[in-house]
Amino acid sequence: MTPHSLRARTAVVGLGETTYYKRGQSPHAEFKLALEAIVNACADANIHPREIDGFASFSNDRSDPSQLAAALGCRELRFANMQWGGGGGGGSAAIGNAAAAIACGMAECVVVFRALAQGQYGRFGQGAETDTVSGNLAHTVPYGLLSPAHMFVMKYRRFMHEHGVQQAALRAIALASYAHAQTNPRAVMYGRPLDADAYDASRWIVEPWHLYDCCLENDGAAALVLVSAERARDFPHPSCYVLAAAAGSQYRAGAPVHNTPDYATSSFKTLAPRLYDMARLGPADIDVLQSYENFTGGVLMSIVEHGFCKPHEVNDFFVLDNLLAPDGQLPLNTSGGNLAECYMHGLGLNLEAVRQIRQTSTAQVPRAEVSMVISGPMVTPVSSCIFGGEATL
Repeated sequence: MTPHSLRARTAVVGLGETTYYKRGQSPHAEFKLALEAIVNACADANIHPREIDGFASFSNDRSDPSQLAAALGCRELRFANMQWGGGGGGGSAAIGNAAAAIACGMAECVVVFRALAQGQYGRFGQGAETDTVSGNLAHTVPYGLLSPAHMFVMKYRRFMHEHGVQQAALRAIALASYAHAQTNPRAVMYGRPLDADAYDASRWIVEPWHLYDCCLENDGAAALVLVSAERARDFPHPSCYVLAAAAGSQYRAGAPVHNTPDYATSSFKTLAPRLYDMARLGPADIDVLQSYENFTGGVLMSIVEHGFCKPHEVNDFFVLDNLLAPDGQLPLNTSGGNLAECYMHGLGLNLEAVRQIRQTSTAQVPRAEVSMVISGPMVTPVSSCIFGGEATL
């Protein structure tokens, strides 16, 4: 192990979440949702919340760590971290930041969390309501780029055109997520299956994305507890090690007016090699994948950029049977993901990745030892992480 590597230095020992509500329908404030998820994660790890000494989150989470520590009765707050920018692109980066804090001795027990209450603070995914525009927005809003769907579809349409991607590839991603949600009682879309005819008949949001190509909007919270690898074996669940975590973006990814040199990208081209190098693994070693779906087009591009298939192979690779647990070539979003379980800014994907290593998923991949999460395609910065069981050490 190289001294600077995070590989297997830490492990996830607790998972927690709240009930997931439709956006704006949580009966609780966002701060209370965060506390509930953290308390549930501690209960899963069989520790008292006062043992937490660090907090990590992302995307401008509003639940202040000092206030969380006070409410939970933490003995000491040693680490407080926020991954800047990137929306859901920060989910795996927050896990990397927590792992780094533990590996460097800055903290011993760090919670990664995300909480959302859109009824309290406003709706995600909706264009800004303003009478004037200036700066970067002056280059986009007058031309109809009002919401995330408008902005991200531009990149995907370029990719689709350059590589001849068919609508069926997007449909397969959506159908896989909904199929897996039907085995997951936690999922918002549990009991509401989707078939190809319903997908095709659904309204356009922005072509080529139908309604079912777009993520849900939910209230709730999710949390993970991390400790050192040495401590992890003392906890009740099988150890789930952080084999790698990487964050960042390519050159000029943050160009705000759609003039980045590499336009048709999900922003993972430079990140994926670093991720695999840290984990000492490659795409062929991944048993199950959780890939952030803000929109299905981002999933497709992310999977290509992580090396699971070539751009010219997407129409053959993205077929439903390849994406379904337990026997697909690459089981995808096995909890239902952002499309059909919930939209918790993607952190729920990390919980599901850990469940696969624990062998407790509702759509379990047999003998899964390596589980990957891709966080937040087409934003900047983005991030990914890889978890592994004992056999990977």
